[in-house]
Amino acid sequence: MHMHHSQVEGPKVVPVTFHLEDPESLTDTEQTEWHCKAAKGEHLLEVAIENGINIEHACGGVCACSTCHVYVEEGMDSLSEPTEAEEDRVEEAPGLQVNSRLSCQCEIEGDGPIVIRVPAWNRNAVKEVPH
Repeated sequence: MHMHHSQVEGPKVVPVTFHLEDPESLTDTEQTEWHCKAAKGEHLLEVAIENGINIEHACGGVCACSTCHVYVEEGMDSLSEPTEAEEDRVEEAPGLQVNSRLSCQCEIEGDGPIVIRVPAWNRNAVKEVPH
C-alpha cells in the first residue's frame, strides 16, 4: 500500500516540531529535534515523510493499523478531531497515552505551533540496517 498525499496547495506556514526519541532509526542522523513548516490540510505523517522523518506506516496511512502512533505534546487544538476509526486503532498501539494520535489521521487545521514526540519504539521496520 502507498500513502496518498493530500494535494495541499496552500503555503507552509504552520510550525511543527518533531522530537525523536530514536532519531537514528527514523532519519539516519542523531538530530533529535526537527523544526518543519506545514500547510493547513496536510497530515502529520505527510509532514514527517516530506522532511525525511520515516515514521512507520505499515498500512500506507489509511488508518488500518497503529504503527504511526505519536504523542501530541502541544497544539492538539490545531489538529482535526480523532474519528471513531482512529480511536479504535490507536487503542491497539503500545504506550497509549491521553495525547496519543495516529499521525496519518491528524490533519492540520489551525495555526499551531504543533509539537509531536515520536516514541523510540516507532521504527521504520522496512529500512535496511547496515551490518
